[in-house]
Parts: sequence; C-alpha cells; structure tokens
Amino acid sequence: MNKALTNKILITLAFLFAYRILAYVPVPGVNVDVIKDFFDSNSNNALGLFNMFSGKAAQRLSIISLGIMPYITASIIMELLAATFPNLAKLKKERDGMQKYMQIIRYATIVITIVQAIGVSVGLQSLNGQNGEQAIMIDMNLFIAIAAASMLTGTMLLMWIGEQITQRGIGNGISLIIFAGIVSGIPSAISGTINLVNTGEMNFLAVIGIFLIVLLTIGIIIFVEMGERRIPISYSRKVVMQNQNKRIMNYIPIKVNLSGVIPPIFASAILMFPSTIMQASTNSYVQAVYDFLNPNSYVFNFLTFLFILFFAYFYASITFNTKDISENLKRQGGFIPGVRPGENTAHYLNEVASRLTFSGAIYLGLISTLPWVLVKFMGVPFYFGGTSVLIVVSVALDTMRRIEAQIYMNKYQTLSAVGL
Repeated sequence: MNKALTNKILITLAFLFAYRILAYVPVPGVNVDVIKDFFDSNSNNALGLFNMFSGKAAQRLSIISLGIMPYITASIIMELLAATFPNLAKLKKERDGMQKYMQIIRYATIVITIVQAIGVSVGLQSLNGQNGEQAIMIDMNLFIAIAAASMLTGTMLLMWIGEQITQRGIGNGISLIIFAGIVSGIPSAISGTINLVNTGEMNFLAVIGIFLIVLLTIGIIIFVEMGERRIPISYSRKVVMQNQNKRIMNYIPIKVNLSGVIPPIFASAILMFPSTIMQASTNSYVQAVYDFLNPNSYVFNFLTFLFILFFAYFYASITFNTKDISENLKRQGGFIPGVRPGENTAHYLNEVASRLTFSGAIYLGLISTLPWVLVKFMGVPFYFGGTSVLIVVSVALDTMRRIEAQIYMNKYQTLSAVGL
C-alpha cells in the first residue's frame, strides 16, 4: 500500500478515535448515572434513536451529545434556501462564494446548537433518578450556561473533525462520524440481545429472524448502491483525433440512488430536532406531540418515508444538474446518439434521472422503514430500523471506492514516472 494512502487512513482513524474519546467527556455538573438510567428506559423512542446517532454520547451527556445533527440541520436549511434564492445558489458554485456559504452554515450550526443545548438543559431540571437523586447537581442557571458552552464546543470540534477527515483523510468526514457512532453501538446491541434471550424476553427464533433481515437488507443495499445506468456518448472524429492519447469517457454513469444516504440522514435530523426541543416542555399538548413522534410508532416511520421521498428528489436535483452536463458535452464535442445536443440532451437526461430517482427514493424509503415493520411484527422489544444499516453499508462502500481510486491513481502515477 502506498505511503500517502496509509497516512490518509491513519489520519482518518486518529480523528475517529478522537471523536470516540470526546463521547466519554461529560458536561460538568450532571449525574451521569441518572441520565444513563433515563436513556435505558427510553431506548425505543426518539431518545433511543437520537442516542444511537450520537454514538451513545447522549446517555453520558457528553459535550458532543448533540452529535453532528445541528450541522446537518443547518446544511438542510441552507440547501433549501439555495434552491429558493438564485443568488445564494450562485454563491455556492463560486470558489470564494463557497467559503462564505460554508461560513453561513457554521454560524447557523452555532445558533441551532445553543437552542438545542438550552432545551436539553431545561429538560434535565425535572429529571430524577430511581432513588430520588437529581440529574443536575449544581445551580440551574449556572448549569445552563456551562452546558450550552460545553455542547457548543463539542459540536464545533465534531464539525472541525469532519472537515479535517474530508480534506486530509479518506471519505466524507461527516458521514464517517455518523458511521462511527452507529458502529460503536453494535457490541452493546449484541450483548443486550443475548441478555434478552437469556432472560426469556426474546425468542431465539426472533434473533435468527432479525439476523436474516439484516443480511437481506445489506444484500439489497449493496446491489442497488452498485447499480447504475450508463448512457452512451459519442464524440466527433475531430475530438477523438485530438485526444487519441487520452482516455475519453464514452458514457455517462447515473446511479440508481443518486442522493446516497443524505435523504435518510436529513429525514432523521428533521424528525429528531423537534423531539429534542419538546422534551423540555411539561405542557400536556407538547408531550402528546412528543409521544406521537416516537420512532417505535407507525406514524414516525410513515413520516420518515415521506421525508425520504422529498429529500431524494430534492438532493438528486442539486447533485445531478442536467443543464450543466448537456452544456459541457456540447462544448467538448460529445453527444448522445439519437438526441440533439443542448436542450434536448438536458431533457433526455432529466427524464432518465427522474425515473431512476423515483426507484431510488422508493428503495431508500422501504429500506429505512420496512425492516422496522418486520421486526415490530415479530414483537422485538427494542427499536431497529434500516436507516442505521443503510448508513453503515453505504458509507463503507463509498470509503472502499475512494481507497480503490487512490490506489489506482498511485499506480498510474508510478507508471507515468517510469515512462510506461
């Protein structure tokens, strides 16, 4: 393995290790045992889902207990605004403008983090342990200030770690942070399942059924994520002669799932954000809505399905710009056989992408909700959804592709250096 690639992998692992260390640094002034008991008793609702995405940092009330979700929520807001306001979309396409765009996202992340941190702090005020001990051991006003500052620092550190992994490591940093958080909970999930079997709360046949569902889900994810539609491209003879010593791609690859894991992550962030705020309220109506958004309910999973459909179309329209592709093809002397260059090419690509996006959106929605329905039907007493499996498998596949691309690039550089 090339030294540069080895260094990138080691840098990625080092930053992920730092992320896991931060998950064990609690906010000052809290009784960690009380909070852990509270999350153990709410493992099958919105808090359990939130705890899973934070890598079990929430049950320790770590400084990164809010996870990377505030940053993702800010990114969703900015993407929606960029799709609405042309000037903001233009700012995103420019090199200098992209830096300003990312800076706005960071400022929005700060605001969202402070709001969520205050909401969590106020919600902990009425939390007591089994023996009557309080979750907060210092003055309430002081704790809110300390918690807001601590969680803001933790979220900013997570955001910085994600950016460093993207720039200096292998893979997408934000996706890998979520990946590491989910994977870190696998050993405890396995031990918890074994305990349920030993105590008779779960049938061994149900465990086999869950295992088969997970394997089937992984197989479907790999099959669809590797699938793509290749649209053939022809080039004029003049372009081919000019580039006879260079490789010209003779097709446009369009993935079945154009939007990747972004729609499930966005959907989870949208649905978990109000739950985080509402848990601080003692109002009966707010609590009713909070219970209504329980991840272990059909309503939550139906909303998840709808949000995934929306974000799949929305994000695919951003990442796959048919107008820009058609203009680049026309500029390079390329064309799709049987389709006129220009607007006709953009219209043709848009039709193909729309059909694939529909299939990809249905696939994402079913993968994220159907495993939960099957597990619910089996009577399993804990939350299990396909979203976590989808994120883990998709991020692993994407990271493997990037490593392979890096290896091939190093081989080409070596061959060119020796004159081959």
